[in-house]
Amino acid sequence: MDDYDVIVIGAGNAGLTAAATLQRGGARTLLVERHNVPGGCGTSFVRGRFEFETALHQLSGIGREGQPNSLRGLFTELGVADRLEFVEEHDLYRAVVPGALDVTLPADWTGAAEALEAAFPGNLERLKRFFGLCREVAMWQVMAQRSGGERVRRALTKRGEALLSQGLRPVTAVLDEYFDDDRVKTALGAYWYYLGQPPSRLPFQELATLLYTYVEFKPFHVRGGSQAMSSAVLDAFLAAGGQVRFHTAVERIMTRDGAVRGVRLVGGEELSTREVVSNASAVTTYTRLLDRSAVPDTVRRDLSSRRIGVSAFVLHMGLDATPAELGFGTSTHFVNATLDEAAVIDGLRSLRPAQSICATAYDVHPIGFAPAGASHVSLMTLQYADVWEKVAPAGYARTKYAYAETLIDLLEKVTPGLRDVIEEVDVATPLTVMRYLGHPGGAIYGFDQDATESWLFRDDESTTHVPGLHLAGAWAGVGGFQPTLEAGARVARNLLRRNAA
Repeated sequence: MDDYDVIVIGAGNAGLTAAATLQRGGARTLLVERHNVPGGCGTSFVRGRFEFETALHQLSGIGREGQPNSLRGLFTELGVADRLEFVEEHDLYRAVVPGALDVTLPADWTGAAEALEAAFPGNLERLKRFFGLCREVAMWQVMAQRSGGERVRRALTKRGEALLSQGLRPVTAVLDEYFDDDRVKTALGAYWYYLGQPPSRLPFQELATLLYTYVEFKPFHVRGGSQAMSSAVLDAFLAAGGQVRFHTAVERIMTRDGAVRGVRLVGGEELSTREVVSNASAVTTYTRLLDRSAVPDTVRRDLSSRRIGVSAFVLHMGLDATPAELGFGTSTHFVNATLDEAAVIDGLRSLRPAQSICATAYDVHPIGFAPAGASHVSLMTLQYADVWEKVAPAGYARTKYAYAETLIDLLEKVTPGLRDVIEEVDVATPLTVMRYLGHPGGAIYGFDQDATESWLFRDDESTTHVPGLHLAGAWAGVGGFQPTLEAGARVARNLLRRNAA
């Protein structure tokens, strides 16, 4: 008898939901995590009198009571929904380009259109048509992804023309057909930050689906942050009889006759199993954890065709002022230095002053991290790791803090006097992300999410290239909190069904 029915490598979002789903489904499951806490990106940490949220900016997939969305359903299925308090945001975001654009979009189709019309008159009918296209493309994409099969393909050819004709076009191309004003286009494309590709490279179907999800089912935070969510799922796993080992890393996924037969831990301990779910990156799983002889040529060819995705530079600040005193009327802000996307793209691979930031004020609708009268604000700009890998170690700290100043410079154009109330600061570069997550390039969304990564062209996570090995997480599909949490559970359900057959 094997030591375990399944071993899950990594307690990130997908690893946690996979482990909990497997154990609750009757599979004897071991969860192995090299860090000392669960969550991966879904964690928090303490500096002084502040607790800092590591990565969650807005949580999708929850939905209101009476109008639940899929992620709330997953938390209910895992028995943790009543342990989590979701805090609804009433706005999508505030989009700002100092001197050119400053508009807040409510989480409502009509409200968002009216806000943009008030700021830039003459666009209302175009906005209504554009939002209608977003809804149509999003609904057909969700249907096609979830259902598949010949029946859906026939329906797509008859009624899903919007998805087929517009889905893979760049966001910029679609926006250009609807709007003449670059300010409107910048405001509508702001959510590209959550997808990792600027509008000129991002397939329209991805932005349309994200907008649809947040408008129809609203953006949320979690009281206690993403760490509360990660801990709740871990507790559900343990309550069902699962076992977890922290401070433990897998050195090798062992195979025999081409199929999984166990894992070897760092230190030499070997554990037998015929099923491994890896929440590590696909690159790490196939090139470091498996012997080369066990990796099919098709996998090597596939990996060579893909690009490591973008990482993040993040500045966490504990501020001795309330959101109202700082001028934050909504939680999420996308601030660009310019309307010129080329300058923003250049910033992804340079150390010139930050051209774009996502600023999150977690205490507009408090989640419990900052003491009374204070605020926790994080600033993030997307960057690839290669620019930081070129920084000499002797100059790393100086370069890191000098670059952090440029993020504050940009936000101070929106919130003057910010520096005067900074009490605590923590700075993470893509190299920090790489170290904590173990992801190549510190990638936060997995592979670059351009059109070639679409579900239309890539195998999903249910495809097993090595018998007994299953990938779960951003590197096997789409990045972000909702997609990875749901992916882990989906992989686990597929595995349970297959083994029950």
